Amino acid sequence: MKIKKDDKVKILAGKDQGKTGKILQVYPKRNKVSVEGINLLFKNVRARRQGEKGQKIQFPAALNISNVALVCPKCGKITRVSHKILENNERVRICKKCKEII
Repeated sequence: MKIKKDDKVKILAGKDQGKTGKILQVYPKRNKVSVEGINLLFKNVRARRQGEKGQKIQFPAALNISNVALVCPKCGKITRVSHKILENNERVRICKKCKEII
């Protein structure tokens, strides 16, 4: 996967199109990501004890990775990611637009 946790991404499709947020969790096997403040859903939770009230919890649901694009921290543009191997055999991610290390 070319997108990792704590990356800044822009939403390309769906009800939150055009918004940006930080990745909270990545699900590589399901090809999905969870983004902070994006695709928020409500879940009704029952009361656990008598006399306690039920709650309505809001949480960010996962969305498909094809609907997000990485925002380069250096140039601030949405970009695709390429990889490069440095002299010390370290593999790093590169911005396709500004050629800087992400």
